[in-house]
Amino acid sequence: MGRYCAKRILSAIPLLLAISFLIFMYIHLIPGDPARMQAGMDATAEEVALVRQQLGLDKPLLNQYIDYMKGLFTGDLGNSLKNGATVAATIAPRFKPTIMLTICSIIWATIVGVGLGIISAVCRGKAMDYIGMLIAISGISIPSFWLGLMLVNLFSVQLGWLPALGMGSMSKGIGDVISHMVLPCFCLATIPTATFARITRSSMLEVIHSDSIKALRARGIKESSIIWKHALKNALPPIVTVLGLQLASAFAGAILTESIFSWPGMGTMIVSAIDNRDYMLIQGTVLFIAVVFVVVNLLVDVVYMIINPRVSYDSKGGN
Repeated sequence: MGRYCAKRILSAIPLLLAISFLIFMYIHLIPGDPARMQAGMDATAEEVALVRQQLGLDKPLLNQYIDYMKGLFTGDLGNSLKNGATVAATIAPRFKPTIMLTICSIIWATIVGVGLGIISAVCRGKAMDYIGMLIAISGISIPSFWLGLMLVNLFSVQLGWLPALGMGSMSKGIGDVISHMVLPCFCLATIPTATFARITRSSMLEVIHSDSIKALRARGIKESSIIWKHALKNALPPIVTVLGLQLASAFAGAILTESIFSWPGMGTMIVSAIDNRDYMLIQGTVLFIAVVFVVVNLLVDVVYMIINPRVSYDSKGGN
C-alpha cells in the first residue's frame, strides 16, 4: 500500500504544477489593477507605479510565476497583496469553519441519501421509489444559490425560526452554533444527498438481485438482515467512491454557500480576495483546494481497496 500511495502522490505533482500555472495565468486576466486598488483611486500614476514595484507586479508575467514557484517549493505561499499577511496565516483560521460546514453537510447527505437510496431500491416501482427519485432529481436540479435565498426568506425572514447569517458563537452555547449551521448545511447537502440516493439505489438493485442474495433468502434469513448486513455491505464500494468525490466537491462548493449565508470560511475569503484582486491569496487558496482534492481521492482509493480486497494495488495503479 505504501508503494501505491507514493506512486499516486508523485503522479499528482505534475497535475498540481499544471493547476498552479493555469490559475496564475488566469488570475492575471481578471480586469483591475491590484496596485491601483491598494494605492487608492486618487493616487497619482507615480504612486501606483511605486506600489506595483513594491508588490513585484512590474516584472514580466513569466518572471512573476518563476518567483512564485520558487517560494512555493520552499513552503511559502506568498503574502497577501491586501494586508501583507502570509497566505498560509490567512487561510488557517478560515479552514476550520469551512471543513466543519463541509463535514456536517456530508454526514447529513450520507445518512439521508443512502437511506433514501436503500428504500427506493427495496420498494422498486412503488410510490416510495418514485418519491425518493423525485427528491433526488430535485436536489440535483435546483441551483444552490436560489435554494439558499429561498431558505433564508422562509425560515429566517418569514418564520423567524433560524438565523440567516454568520456562524454563531460558542460563548452563547453550542445551540447557537448549531442553529446557524442548519440552513447552510442543508443547502450544501442537497446535491450530495441526491447523488448518494441515486448511486445507492443503483448499486443496491444490482446486489439484491444477485445469486448470493437469492441464496440467503432461500435459507430463510430475515429480509431486513439481508438488506442491512449483506446487500448494503456489497453495495458499499461505489458509494465510498462517490463519498470521496462529494466530500471534495462540497469543500469547493462551500464557496458559494458561504457567500449566501456570510459563513466566515474560505468561501467568503476567496470572494473578498477576488474583489480586491489579491492575486497571491487567490492562487494560494485555489492550490490548497486542489491539494485537498488530491488527498481525498487518494484516501478514497485506499478505503476502496480495504473494503473491496479483490482490487489489487497494481491494478488500481494501472500496472
